[in-house]
Amino acid sequence: MATLDVTSAEAILKEYYTNQRVTQLTYKDCPFYALLPKHKDFFGDSYPLPMRVTNPQGASNTFSNAQNQKTASNYKKFSLTRVRDYSLASISTEAMLASENNAGAFLQLATAEIDGAIETMKRRMGWSLYGNGSGSIGAIAAEPTVAGTTTVTFVNVEDIVKIEVGQTIQFRSGATVRTYDGAISSGLVSAVNRDTGAFTIAVAYTASGDIAANDTCNVVGDYNAKLSGLAAWVPSTAPTSSPFFGVDRSIDTTRLGGIRVASSGKPIEEALVDGARRVGREGLGNPDYVFTGFSRYASLDKSLGSKVRYKDVEVAGISFRGIEVSGPQGTMTVIPDRDCPEDKMYLIDMSSWGLFSLKEPIMLLNQDGNKMLREATADSLEARVGGYFQVGNTSPGSNAVLTF
Repeated sequence: MATLDVTSAEAILKEYYTNQRVTQLTYKDCPFYALLPKHKDFFGDSYPLPMRVTNPQGASNTFSNAQNQKTASNYKKFSLTRVRDYSLASISTEAMLASENNAGAFLQLATAEIDGAIETMKRRMGWSLYGNGSGSIGAIAAEPTVAGTTTVTFVNVEDIVKIEVGQTIQFRSGATVRTYDGAISSGLVSAVNRDTGAFTIAVAYTASGDIAANDTCNVVGDYNAKLSGLAAWVPSTAPTSSPFFGVDRSIDTTRLGGIRVASSGKPIEEALVDGARRVGREGLGNPDYVFTGFSRYASLDKSLGSKVRYKDVEVAGISFRGIEVSGPQGTMTVIPDRDCPEDKMYLIDMSSWGLFSLKEPIMLLNQDGNKMLREATADSLEARVGGYFQVGNTSPGSNAVLTF
Protein backbone atom coordinates (compact mmCIF):
# COMPACT_ATOMS: atom_id res chain seq x y z
CA MET A 1 0.00 0.00 0.00
CA ALA A 2 1.29 3.45 -0.87
CA THR A 3 2.41 5.65 2.01
CA LEU A 4 -0.18 8.23 3.08
CA ASP A 5 1.28 11.73 2.87
CA VAL A 6 -0.32 15.15 3.38
CA THR A 7 -1.25 15.41 -0.31
CA SER A 8 -3.09 12.09 -0.39
CA ALA A 9 -4.66 12.83 2.99
CA GLU A 10 -6.00 16.10 1.56
CA ALA A 11 -7.54 14.19 -1.33
CA ILE A 12 -9.28 11.78 1.05
CA LEU A 13 -10.73 14.61 3.13
CA LYS A 14 -11.79 16.56 0.05
CA GLU A 15 -13.80 13.60 -1.19
CA TYR A 16 -15.29 12.97 2.23
CA TYR A 17 -16.27 16.52 3.27
CA THR A 18 -18.55 17.56 0.46
CA ASN A 19 -20.99 20.44 1.01
CA GLN A 20 -23.78 17.88 1.22
CA ARG A 21 -22.08 15.98 4.05
CA VAL A 22 -21.32 19.16 6.03
CA THR A 23 -24.94 20.25 5.54
CA GLN A 24 -26.29 16.97 6.88
CA LEU A 25 -23.92 17.06 9.85
CA THR A 26 -25.01 20.59 10.78
CA TYR A 27 -28.76 20.24 10.19
CA LYS A 28 -29.26 17.22 12.46
CA ASP A 29 -30.93 18.24 15.76
CA CYS A 30 -31.00 21.92 14.72
CA PRO A 31 -34.47 22.43 13.20
CA PHE A 32 -34.56 26.23 13.10
CA TYR A 33 -31.13 26.37 11.50
CA ALA A 34 -32.03 23.60 9.04
CA LEU A 35 -35.31 25.21 7.96
CA LEU A 36 -33.96 28.75 7.78
CA PRO A 37 -33.68 29.82 4.11
CA LYS A 38 -30.02 30.17 3.10
CA HIS A 39 -28.69 33.00 0.94
CA LYS A 40 -25.02 32.41 0.13
CA ASP A 41 -24.33 35.68 -1.69
CA PHE A 42 -23.36 38.03 1.15
CA PHE A 43 -20.57 39.73 -0.80
CA GLY A 44 -19.40 43.25 0.03
CA ASP A 45 -19.43 44.93 3.43
CA SER A 46 -23.19 44.98 3.99
CA TYR A 47 -26.36 43.33 2.73
CA PRO A 48 -29.41 45.60 2.23
CA LEU A 49 -32.83 44.29 3.28
CA PRO A 50 -35.44 46.90 2.31
CA MET A 51 -39.00 46.67 3.57
CA ARG A 52 -42.13 48.78 3.24
CA VAL A 53 -43.39 49.87 6.64
CA THR A 54 -46.52 51.72 5.46
CA ASN A 55 -48.42 52.04 2.18
CA PRO A 56 -49.25 55.43 0.57
CA GLN A 57 -51.80 57.26 2.73
CA GLY A 58 -53.45 59.58 0.23
CA ALA A 59 -56.89 58.30 1.15
CA SER A 60 -60.24 59.81 2.06
CA ASN A 61 -63.91 59.59 1.13
CA THR A 62 -63.45 63.10 -0.20
CA PHE A 63 -61.20 63.40 -3.25
CA SER A 64 -59.72 66.80 -2.36
CA ASN A 65 -58.80 65.54 1.11
CA ALA A 66 -57.22 62.44 -0.42
CA GLN A 67 -55.03 64.71 -2.55
CA ASN A 68 -54.16 67.10 0.26
CA GLN A 69 -53.38 64.33 2.72
CA LYS A 70 -51.30 62.29 0.31
CA THR A 71 -48.15 60.73 1.78
CA ALA A 72 -45.69 58.38 0.16
CA SER A 73 -44.93 54.83 1.24
CA ASN A 74 -42.53 54.59 4.15
CA TYR A 75 -39.57 52.32 3.42
CA LYS A 76 -36.81 51.22 5.76
CA LYS A 77 -33.65 49.32 4.98
CA PHE A 78 -31.84 46.98 7.34
CA SER A 79 -28.16 47.00 6.39
CA LEU A 80 -26.85 43.65 7.61
CA THR A 81 -23.24 43.24 8.63
CA ARG A 82 -21.55 39.85 8.94
CA VAL A 83 -20.17 38.15 12.01
CA ARG A 84 -17.52 35.44 12.00
CA ASP A 85 -17.36 32.18 13.86
CA TYR A 86 -14.65 29.50 14.03
CA SER A 87 -14.15 25.98 15.36
CA LEU A 88 -10.73 24.33 15.11
CA ALA A 89 -9.44 20.76 15.36
CA SER A 90 -5.93 19.37 15.63
CA ILE A 91 -4.40 16.05 14.56
CA SER A 92 -0.95 15.27 15.94
CA THR A 93 1.82 14.49 13.49
CA GLU A 94 2.58 11.32 15.44
CA ALA A 95 -0.98 10.06 15.07
CA MET A 96 -0.93 10.82 11.35
CA LEU A 97 2.38 9.00 10.88
CA ALA A 98 1.07 6.02 12.85
CA SER A 99 -1.72 5.60 10.30
CA GLU A 100 0.29 6.43 7.17
CA ASN A 101 -0.02 2.89 5.77
CA ASN A 102 -3.76 2.70 6.34
CA ALA A 103 -5.93 5.30 4.64
CA GLY A 104 -9.02 3.96 6.44
CA ALA A 105 -7.39 4.40 9.84
CA PHE A 106 -6.35 7.93 8.94
CA LEU A 107 -9.86 8.80 7.76
CA GLN A 108 -11.33 7.51 11.00
CA LEU A 109 -8.79 9.51 13.01
CA ALA A 110 -9.20 12.72 11.03
CA THR A 111 -12.97 12.67 10.70
CA ALA A 112 -13.43 12.07 14.43
CA GLU A 113 -11.73 15.40 15.14
CA ILE A 114 -13.12 17.35 12.17
CA ASP A 115 -16.65 16.04 12.75
CA GLY A 116 -16.25 17.20 16.34
CA ALA A 117 -15.24 20.69 15.21
CA ILE A 118 -18.26 20.79 12.88
CA GLU A 119 -20.50 19.64 15.75
CA THR A 120 -19.15 22.43 17.96
CA MET A 121 -19.79 24.96 15.21
CA LYS A 122 -23.33 23.60 14.78
CA ARG A 123 -24.06 23.87 18.49
CA ARG A 124 -22.81 27.45 18.56
CA MET A 125 -24.95 28.30 15.54
CA GLY A 126 -27.99 26.58 17.04
CA TRP A 127 -28.19 28.53 20.29
CA SER A 128 -27.00 31.83 18.85
CA LEU A 129 -29.95 31.78 16.42
CA TYR A 130 -32.18 32.29 19.47
CA GLY A 131 -29.93 34.94 21.00
CA ASN A 132 -29.62 38.70 20.80
CA GLY A 133 -26.01 38.88 19.60
CA SER A 134 -24.49 39.43 23.05
CA GLY A 135 -22.96 35.95 23.24
CA SER A 136 -24.51 35.36 26.66
CA ILE A 137 -24.87 31.67 27.48
CA GLY A 138 -27.03 32.32 30.54
CA ALA A 139 -27.30 34.00 33.94
CA ILE A 140 -26.02 32.42 37.15
CA ALA A 141 -28.02 32.11 40.36
CA ALA A 142 -25.46 33.16 42.99
CA GLU A 143 -21.87 34.10 43.74
CA PRO A 144 -19.58 31.06 43.88
CA THR A 145 -18.31 29.72 47.19
CA VAL A 146 -14.65 30.38 48.00
CA ALA A 147 -12.88 27.15 47.00
CA GLY A 148 -10.07 25.65 44.94
CA THR A 149 -12.34 25.67 41.89
CA THR A 150 -15.27 27.86 40.84
CA THR A 151 -18.72 26.25 40.66
CA VAL A 152 -21.83 28.12 39.52
CA THR A 153 -25.41 27.18 38.69
CA PHE A 154 -27.56 28.67 35.96
CA VAL A 155 -30.79 30.42 36.86
CA ASN A 156 -32.34 28.47 33.99
CA VAL A 157 -31.18 24.86 34.20
CA GLU A 158 -31.82 24.38 30.46
CA ASP A 159 -28.96 26.79 29.62
CA ILE A 160 -26.54 24.01 30.58
CA VAL A 161 -26.91 22.56 27.06
CA LYS A 162 -24.62 25.38 25.86
CA ILE A 163 -21.77 24.44 28.22
CA GLU A 164 -19.02 21.96 27.34
CA VAL A 165 -15.92 20.78 29.17
CA GLY A 166 -12.94 22.62 27.70
CA GLN A 167 -14.67 25.94 27.00
CA THR A 168 -12.91 29.08 28.21
CA ILE A 169 -15.49 31.05 30.18
CA GLN A 170 -15.70 34.59 31.54
CA PHE A 171 -18.44 36.23 33.60
CA ARG A 172 -19.87 39.71 33.10
CA SER A 173 -22.14 42.27 34.65
CA GLY A 174 -23.22 44.11 31.52
CA ALA A 175 -19.98 45.04 29.77
CA THR A 176 -17.89 44.71 32.95
CA VAL A 177 -15.76 41.57 33.12
CA ARG A 178 -15.78 39.88 36.53
CA THR A 179 -12.78 38.16 38.10
CA TYR A 180 -12.33 34.91 40.00
CA ASP A 181 -9.73 36.31 42.39
CA GLY A 182 -9.35 40.00 41.64
CA ALA A 183 -7.05 39.35 38.67
CA ILE A 184 -7.93 36.20 36.68
CA SER A 185 -10.98 36.75 34.48
CA SER A 186 -11.28 33.51 32.50
CA GLY A 187 -10.92 29.79 33.01
CA LEU A 188 -11.57 26.35 31.53
CA VAL A 189 -14.75 24.39 32.22
CA SER A 190 -13.63 21.20 33.98
CA ALA A 191 -16.96 19.57 34.91
CA VAL A 192 -20.66 19.85 34.01
CA ASN A 193 -23.75 18.66 35.88
CA ARG A 194 -26.50 18.60 33.28
CA ASP A 195 -29.16 17.58 35.81
CA THR A 196 -28.72 20.58 38.10
CA GLY A 197 -27.48 23.21 35.64
CA ALA A 198 -24.15 23.57 37.48
CA PHE A 199 -20.65 23.67 36.02
CA THR A 200 -17.14 24.02 37.40
CA ILE A 201 -14.25 26.21 36.26
CA ALA A 202 -10.71 25.02 36.99
CA VAL A 203 -9.77 28.33 38.65
CA ALA A 204 -9.79 29.02 42.39
CA TYR A 205 -12.46 31.41 43.62
CA THR A 206 -11.21 33.69 46.41
CA ALA A 207 -12.66 36.37 48.65
CA SER A 208 -11.33 38.90 46.11
CA GLY A 209 -13.55 37.50 43.36
CA ASP A 210 -16.51 39.62 42.35
CA ILE A 211 -18.75 37.23 40.38
CA ALA A 212 -22.34 37.85 41.50
CA ALA A 213 -25.90 36.58 41.15
CA ASN A 214 -27.45 37.28 37.71
CA ASP A 215 -24.07 37.80 36.07
CA THR A 216 -23.98 36.28 32.60
CA CYS A 217 -21.26 34.10 31.15
CA ASN A 218 -19.83 33.77 27.67
CA VAL A 219 -17.05 31.99 25.84
CA VAL A 220 -14.07 34.33 25.67
CA GLY A 221 -14.18 36.16 22.34
CA ASP A 222 -17.96 35.84 21.92
CA TYR A 223 -19.12 38.97 23.76
CA ASN A 224 -21.21 41.14 21.42
CA ALA A 225 -19.77 39.19 18.49
CA LYS A 226 -22.56 36.68 17.79
CA LEU A 227 -25.16 36.90 15.07
CA SER A 228 -28.45 38.72 15.79
CA GLY A 229 -30.96 35.93 16.33
CA LEU A 230 -34.63 35.75 17.24
CA ALA A 231 -34.18 37.62 20.53
CA ALA A 232 -32.76 40.55 18.54
CA TRP A 233 -35.21 40.59 15.64
CA VAL A 234 -38.32 39.78 17.73
CA PRO A 235 -37.33 40.90 21.24
CA SER A 236 -39.46 40.18 24.30
CA THR A 237 -39.65 43.90 25.08
CA ALA A 238 -40.45 46.54 22.47
CA PRO A 239 -37.33 47.88 20.74
CA THR A 240 -36.16 51.41 21.44
CA SER A 241 -34.87 54.09 19.09
CA SER A 242 -31.35 52.63 19.28
CA PRO A 243 -30.43 51.82 15.65
CA PHE A 244 -30.70 48.16 14.69
CA PHE A 245 -28.76 47.53 11.48
CA GLY A 246 -29.32 51.23 10.79
CA VAL A 247 -33.07 51.31 11.52
CA ASP A 248 -34.90 53.13 14.33
CA ARG A 249 -37.51 50.50 15.16
CA SER A 250 -39.38 52.67 17.68
CA ILE A 251 -41.40 54.32 14.88
CA ASP A 252 -43.39 51.07 14.58
CA THR A 253 -42.24 48.51 17.12
CA THR A 254 -44.53 45.80 15.74
CA ARG A 255 -43.75 45.99 12.04
CA LEU A 256 -40.05 46.58 12.64
CA GLY A 257 -39.60 44.53 15.82
CA GLY A 258 -42.17 41.74 15.78
CA ILE A 259 -45.14 40.94 17.98
CA ARG A 260 -44.97 40.26 21.73
CA VAL A 261 -47.64 38.21 23.48
CA ALA A 262 -47.61 37.77 27.27
CA SER A 263 -48.61 34.13 27.78
CA SER A 264 -47.80 33.37 31.40
CA GLY A 265 -50.46 31.17 32.99
CA LYS A 266 -52.21 30.38 29.71
CA PRO A 267 -52.68 26.83 28.40
CA ILE A 268 -50.25 26.31 25.55
CA GLU A 269 -52.96 25.76 22.92
CA GLU A 270 -54.70 28.98 23.97
CA ALA A 271 -51.43 30.91 23.89
CA LEU A 272 -50.69 29.65 20.37
CA VAL A 273 -54.10 30.68 19.09
CA ASP A 274 -53.73 34.13 20.70
CA GLY A 275 -50.32 34.54 19.13
CA ALA A 276 -51.52 33.50 15.70
CA ARG A 277 -54.52 35.83 16.09
CA ARG A 278 -52.20 38.77 16.80
CA VAL A 279 -50.12 38.01 13.71
CA GLY A 280 -53.30 37.64 11.66
CA ARG A 281 -54.62 40.95 12.95
CA GLU A 282 -51.56 42.74 11.61
CA GLY A 283 -52.23 41.27 8.16
CA LEU A 284 -48.54 40.95 7.38
CA GLY A 285 -47.81 37.25 7.31
CA ASN A 286 -48.87 33.74 8.15
CA PRO A 287 -46.83 31.76 10.70
CA ASP A 288 -46.12 28.28 9.41
CA TYR A 289 -43.78 27.11 12.19
CA VAL A 290 -43.60 27.41 15.95
CA PHE A 291 -40.31 26.69 17.72
CA THR A 292 -40.19 25.88 21.41
CA GLY A 293 -38.15 23.98 23.98
CA PHE A 294 -38.60 20.28 24.67
CA SER A 295 -40.43 20.74 27.97
CA ARG A 296 -43.15 22.96 26.52
CA TYR A 297 -43.41 20.73 23.45
CA ALA A 298 -43.91 17.71 25.70
CA SER A 299 -46.60 19.57 27.65
CA LEU A 300 -48.42 20.38 24.41
CA ASP A 301 -48.14 16.76 23.29
CA LYS A 302 -49.62 15.50 26.57
CA SER A 303 -52.40 18.08 26.68
CA LEU A 304 -53.61 17.24 23.17
CA GLY A 305 -53.81 13.54 23.97
CA SER A 306 -55.69 11.63 21.30
CA LYS A 307 -56.30 14.86 19.36
CA VAL A 308 -52.62 15.29 18.54
CA ARG A 309 -51.67 15.45 14.85
CA TYR A 310 -48.02 14.82 14.06
CA LYS A 311 -46.25 16.10 10.98
CA ASP A 312 -42.78 15.21 9.72
CA VAL A 313 -40.81 18.01 8.08
CA GLU A 314 -37.80 17.07 5.96
CA VAL A 315 -34.94 19.20 4.68
CA ALA A 316 -31.75 17.92 2.99
CA GLY A 317 -32.59 14.38 4.05
CA ILE A 318 -32.96 15.33 7.73
CA SER A 319 -36.41 14.86 9.26
CA PHE A 320 -38.01 16.70 12.18
CA ARG A 321 -41.25 15.65 13.87
CA GLY A 322 -43.71 18.34 14.90
CA ILE A 323 -47.29 18.78 16.05
CA GLU A 324 -49.86 20.48 13.84
CA VAL A 325 -52.04 23.10 15.50
CA SER A 326 -54.73 25.25 13.91
CA GLY A 327 -54.62 29.03 13.87
CA PRO A 328 -56.88 31.72 12.38
CA GLN A 329 -54.97 31.59 9.07
CA GLY A 330 -54.22 27.89 8.79
CA THR A 331 -52.10 25.25 10.46
CA MET A 332 -48.75 25.74 12.15
CA THR A 333 -46.19 23.03 12.86
CA VAL A 334 -44.79 23.14 16.39
CA ILE A 335 -41.23 21.80 16.42
CA PRO A 336 -39.08 21.26 19.53
CA ASP A 337 -35.60 22.77 19.50
CA ARG A 338 -33.24 22.25 22.43
CA ASP A 339 -31.77 25.70 21.84
CA CYS A 340 -35.05 27.56 22.22
CA PRO A 341 -35.41 29.18 25.68
CA GLU A 342 -37.92 27.25 27.77
CA ASP A 343 -39.99 30.34 28.57
CA LYS A 344 -40.47 31.21 24.90
CA MET A 345 -42.40 30.06 21.86
CA TYR A 346 -41.64 31.71 18.51
CA LEU A 347 -44.31 31.89 15.81
CA ILE A 348 -42.35 32.07 12.58
CA ASP A 349 -43.32 33.06 9.07
CA MET A 350 -40.32 31.35 7.49
CA SER A 351 -40.70 33.22 4.19
CA SER A 352 -39.62 36.43 5.97
CA TRP A 353 -36.34 35.00 7.28
CA GLY A 354 -32.94 34.26 5.86
CA LEU A 355 -29.43 33.31 6.91
CA PHE A 356 -27.18 35.42 4.71
CA SER A 357 -23.66 34.09 4.37
CA LEU A 358 -20.45 34.48 2.43
CA LYS A 359 -20.70 31.16 0.59
CA GLU A 360 -21.62 28.19 2.83
CA PRO A 361 -22.67 29.27 6.34
CA ILE A 362 -20.64 26.43 7.89
CA MET A 363 -17.72 25.11 5.90
CA LEU A 364 -14.16 23.86 6.05
CA LEU A 365 -11.98 26.92 5.58
CA ASN A 366 -9.80 25.59 2.79
CA GLN A 367 -9.91 28.39 0.24
CA ASP A 368 -6.14 28.04 -0.20
CA GLY A 369 -6.70 24.39 -1.16
CA ASN A 370 -5.48 23.02 2.17
CA LYS A 371 -7.89 21.22 4.45
CA MET A 372 -5.10 20.90 7.02
CA LEU A 373 -2.40 23.36 8.02
CA ARG A 374 0.81 22.78 9.95
CA GLU A 375 0.53 24.47 13.34
CA ALA A 376 3.26 26.97 14.13
CA THR A 377 3.53 26.19 17.86
CA ALA A 378 2.59 22.52 18.06
CA ASP A 379 3.60 19.20 16.50
CA SER A 380 0.26 18.82 14.78
CA LEU A 381 -1.93 19.70 11.82
CA GLU A 382 -4.94 21.98 12.15
CA ALA A 383 -8.30 21.82 10.41
CA ARG A 384 -10.46 24.95 10.43
CA VAL A 385 -14.24 25.11 10.34
CA GLY A 386 -15.93 28.49 10.15
CA GLY A 387 -18.37 30.81 8.52
CA TYR A 388 -19.27 34.44 7.83
CA PHE A 389 -22.97 35.19 8.17
CA GLN A 390 -25.89 37.13 9.60
CA VAL A 391 -29.61 36.58 10.15
CA GLY A 392 -32.01 38.89 8.35
CA ASN A 393 -35.75 39.46 8.21
CA THR A 394 -37.82 41.32 5.63
CA SER A 395 -41.01 41.47 7.73
CA PRO A 396 -40.44 41.23 11.50
CA GLY A 397 -44.12 41.98 12.11
CA SER A 398 -45.02 38.64 10.53
CA ASN A 399 -43.51 36.88 13.55
CA ALA A 400 -44.34 36.70 17.24
CA VAL A 401 -42.73 35.72 20.53
CA LEU A 402 -44.81 34.22 23.33
CA THR A 403 -43.31 34.64 26.79
CA PHE A 404 -44.49 32.34 29.57
